[in-house]
Amino acid sequence: MLEIARLWVEGWTVSRLTPKPVDVPWGLSIEVGLPTQTVRHVLLDADVETARGLVDAVTEPTTWIKALREPAVMEPWFSSEWVPTDPGFLMAVDLQPSVVRAPDGYTTTTETADDVTYVSVLAADGKLAARGQIGLTRAACVFDQIVTEEAHQRLGLGTVVMGTLANAAVETGVATGILGATVQGRALYEALDWKVLAPLTGFIYKPAAP
Repeated sequence: MLEIARLWVEGWTVSRLTPKPVDVPWGLSIEVGLPTQTVRHVLLDADVETARGLVDAVTEPTTWIKALREPAVMEPWFSSEWVPTDPGFLMAVDLQPSVVRAPDGYTTTTETADDVTYVSVLAADGKLAARGQIGLTRAACVFDQIVTEEAHQRLGLGTVVMGTLANAAVETGVATGILGATVQGRALYEALDWKVLAPLTGFIYKPAAP
């Protein structure tokens, strides 16, 4: 489980084009550098004392802390200045090639750069209908940013994106897919044989303005 979690973090940094994660006492730390997320800490096998020490030491707004634990376990560690993120799940699958066909009127494009493969599904008018990407690591690939625009939902475009990304990963020799799923996304991924490995809970430091 910890190895899968580590691969997820590594692949996420590849996908998001951030610096590589750094090993720290509580797990891994990423300098994301965005206004909405300055730093991301991912707790791996950290004990409660170490985790609480990290929480108490954070002073930079929009710092994120994520862990493979249930929200009820983590909530007591945080003050009211921390805001919970939406519930999530760490999921994985053994990748298999498949035949992928977009619905009539839609076309699929694929592009790879810097170990990231991007897939877009375009509507007949050329506008983006769905998209997704994977970050490739040494042993796995991380599926990320899987989105179907509201006007094009319930047409199977999410399945098209996932299948196209999986085929691209298989072509590189990667056998394992990993992702962090939302509650809504989990249903799609489970229908594609992905398995939930652990809860994925996060909190964001948002202190009151002085």
